[in-house]
Amino acid sequence: MVTSLYVSWCRDRLQGVMVCTLVALSATFISEHHGGPQLLYALLLGLSLNFLNSNTQLACGIALCARTVLRAGVALLGARITISQISTLGIETAVLVCTTTLLTIGFGLLLAGALRRSNDEGLLSGCAVGICGASAALAVLAVLPQTKTNERFALLTVVGVTLLSTVAMIIYPIGLKTIGFSDNQSGIFLGATIHDVAQVVAAAMILGDKVGDTATVVKLFRVALLMPISMAIALLYRQHLTPMTASPPSPKLPLLPSFLVVFVVLVGIGSFGLIPTVLIDLSTHVSRWMLVIAIAAAGIKTSFSDIRELGWKPVFMLVGETVFLATLVLTALLI
Repeated sequence: MVTSLYVSWCRDRLQGVMVCTLVALSATFISEHHGGPQLLYALLLGLSLNFLNSNTQLACGIALCARTVLRAGVALLGARITISQISTLGIETAVLVCTTTLLTIGFGLLLAGALRRSNDEGLLSGCAVGICGASAALAVLAVLPQTKTNERFALLTVVGVTLLSTVAMIIYPIGLKTIGFSDNQSGIFLGATIHDVAQVVAAAMILGDKVGDTATVVKLFRVALLMPISMAIALLYRQHLTPMTASPPSPKLPLLPSFLVVFVVLVGIGSFGLIPTVLIDLSTHVSRWMLVIAIAAAGIKTSFSDIRELGWKPVFMLVGETVFLATLVLTALLI
């Protein structure tokens, strides 16, 4: 009886999962052969297949990818982060990164209030810019109330931070050379300001291996902040905040989302050297694939008209937060 139910559950979702996986494979092929961000291609291809979401045979599998696979992908990010990596930063750099990240999230909330957008949108955009781009947007979406508005805004945020990261990858190294920053300063600036990990590495390597090493460690520290900040958001929404976008009101969020628990456990295990290098590489690869599949699913669930309805304000928020973060870090390094 249990076996037949399990088989039925898998069969109901298999076709939708296969569609999302096919979109992810297509996005990867385009990215590898023509360049450009893999996640952005997955999102755009998914949006073009929005009509599939109305197919009842695919809907369950697409929903599984957009939620469960997303959370699993975020959880596996913990395997690549260790306490020893974070400790190499030094107190001053760690304080700088923590402070600028929190201030950027706060600035996102202020911008959202000034533009009469919801707290949800301020947190989504602020965390995406302040922490680690698309991965942070997807992780925060997973702990926020599940509303259609939040999903649409998260997708626009993914597009925005990916494009902004690509622009920053080109502009920031040129600016740092002009200013005359040292290798250490350049690495800290790039790691603390560019949104996505891949673009941080690419921009830093333009300036040399030493800059690349510093930028990567700083960026990994920002990624590590994803866990406590996501946990704090989940707890705040559970106890205090009433989302402006939820209608009817969403049910209470879990006290501690399971994927964040897995994230913490993996960081702890990895910090004691109990995860072999080959498994760390494998988990990083699998995590990336899960996030690509999840964003493809989210794209399929959303139409271009849904995103267009959000207007210009979300774009202004993302650009404003990006400029705010870069200005904070630049000022701190120049003092």
